[in-house]
Amino acid sequence: MAISFSAAAKAEICRVLPQKKCCALAQCFGILLFCNSFGSDGIRIITKSHELAAALPKLFRKAFGITFDQVPEENGQGNLVFRITDHEKVALIMNAYGFDINGTWALHVNLPVVEDDCCKAAFLRGAFLTGGSVKDPTKDYYLEIITSHHSVARETSALMWEILGFNPKNAERSGVQVLSIQNSELISDVLTFLGAPIAAMGIMEARLEKELNNKVNRRCNCDDANTSKVVEAAQEHLAAIRILRERGVVENLPAKLQQAIVAREENPEASLTELAAMMQPPISKPAMNHRLKKIVEIAKEV
Repeated sequence: MAISFSAAAKAEICRVLPQKKCCALAQCFGILLFCNSFGSDGIRIITKSHELAAALPKLFRKAFGITFDQVPEENGQGNLVFRITDHEKVALIMNAYGFDINGTWALHVNLPVVEDDCCKAAFLRGAFLTGGSVKDPTKDYYLEIITSHHSVARETSALMWEILGFNPKNAERSGVQVLSIQNSELISDVLTFLGAPIAAMGIMEARLEKELNNKVNRRCNCDDANTSKVVEAAQEHLAAIRILRERGVVENLPAKLQQAIVAREENPEASLTELAAMMQPPISKPAMNHRLKKIVEIAKEV
């Protein structure tokens, strides 16, 4: 079964794990702030990505030196669930991010954790891996990252402005905060920054293909319109020629007009340019147009 474009992008991002502990902490922070549940009563991360499922235990060992209390079955299908319920482990994780498990607090992006640029990038990778998705670019250009925490969304948006130079659109949908991007170039830039250059290239290839198809469609529409004009003009010419034939006046017309009449009768689908090339000697398209207009005018007068 083929995986989705979004799943392929996440798989690409998971291929390279942080080498430094500070970046591992930052990436885990992004994962936790955008995962299903992160609080004093425990942690629950649910994913369908087998690549992320393989990376999570390594990330948490590097960042905190701990293991998950619950992991999905090997080769599990559907939703893959990771849990940390041990109070001491949860306290250790929360303390690493400046939260007191026994105090009063609200989740937010603790800036010292993402102080360095490498850590900012790692944080955004984690946020996208658990809270993000990107649509198949052949259908639409749309990337979003979702969190249930208003402060986290606002601070992540500011972080993206700081390191990427633009703010995503921030909106509320069904009680959650949605950071979204709908510009193909910006989505490509984000995916490249997160470590998914192949997915980014897919965005650009889809855009180029759409632009090419649009050009072809416009040209075809233009050609169809031109063909219709040629057919309408030819019908007008042939109707005028029939009148002149019926009235017996063709033989009395100048030789140039008689030559134009014969060419049109024998080539009813030819364009003005093609008819002009048949004249002896060949004439210009405007000159051919003039002759045929003259024939139509004469037919109206006889």
